[in-house]
Amino acid sequence: MKFDLVLVIIATIIFGIGFEGCECKIVQFIFGDSLSDSGNNKYLSKSLAQASLPWYGIDMGNGLPNGRFSNGRTVADIIGDNMGLPRPPAFLDPSLSEDIILENGVNYASGGGGILNETGGYFIQRFSLYKQIELFQGTQKLITSKIGKEEAEKFFQEARYVVALGSNDFINNYLMPVYSDSWTYNDQTFMDYLVGTLGDQLKILHSLGARQLMVFGLGPMGCIPLQRVLSTSGNCQEKTNNLALSFNKATSKLIYDLGKELPNSSYRFGDAYDVVQNVISNPSKYGFENADSPCCSFGRIRPALTCIPASTLCKDRSKYVFWDEYHPSDSANQLIANELIKKFGFKRVDETGGPSPSPDVAPSPDDS
Repeated sequence: MKFDLVLVIIATIIFGIGFEGCECKIVQFIFGDSLSDSGNNKYLSKSLAQASLPWYGIDMGNGLPNGRFSNGRTVADIIGDNMGLPRPPAFLDPSLSEDIILENGVNYASGGGGILNETGGYFIQRFSLYKQIELFQGTQKLITSKIGKEEAEKFFQEARYVVALGSNDFINNYLMPVYSDSWTYNDQTFMDYLVGTLGDQLKILHSLGARQLMVFGLGPMGCIPLQRVLSTSGNCQEKTNNLALSFNKATSKLIYDLGKELPNSSYRFGDAYDVVQNVISNPSKYGFENADSPCCSFGRIRPALTCIPASTLCKDRSKYVFWDEYHPSDSANQLIANELIKKFGFKRVDETGGPSPSPDVAPSPDDS
């Protein structure tokens, strides 16, 4: 008997299987595109989808670029803060370790990434959703080797999951003639292909332990400054908005069906289309002054696509719905997150601490 006990102790030391188990925290794993990226792309040196230059991050932390495609927080940041969840670091953050994953989770989101592997190809480097899931599988192997199979399964099943992609599959794929999908499919067949692929991916995540998962829908992407400036009238592009509405309808049904099909799953669909559309149509009602052009722009040269050091900033960033040609401002993200929190009644996962405050808006470097 003593010999058997010695063998168990040796196995425990070698394989890291503790007798007391893992008192693991509830963390979140985020899969997404530039709307959720917290720094992965800044470590992809060849990627053309970057938020590593001033003035990104100006209203967050030390005011320096942190990899987020905004002046401040993302919607995922704000919802997680309100739920008492730690902010997960980017998967490519050099400091990431097993202990940090157990404390904070991981963010796999990548600017330019899409549900489809071919989406965003001209950005050269980006993580598609399939690639992000592959990276998550690697994370699971690391954690399993750290705390053992049983505790790892519990850890991943208790975690929260966010999946927020889709806009690039239209704007940086289907709606651009440089991609073969634009002439291979029509609106309906492309939608079937896209949502069908997403369904397969969500089933994979469920097989990997994802039980509590939120899929974000698309906003009125035909109203982002880039789409407006590319139109002849300067108005929202109706075709693009209709594609977003169709995607939301099909994805909402997908999530409902998966909820009945997948055991022990709590899958939700977060649709903020209406609230964003209302903000864009009636900005003053929500405290905004501008809902059709970016706060950060390169003078009259439009579209400049991203913020660069030579860009000029609006006088008051809190009054702009859009930060750059693609992405909402921190203030807009706060409003979108609040709507989703209210709609779904998200509860805190802990009883200590409070949500992170909204960042103070510093004066613009250029008050022009």
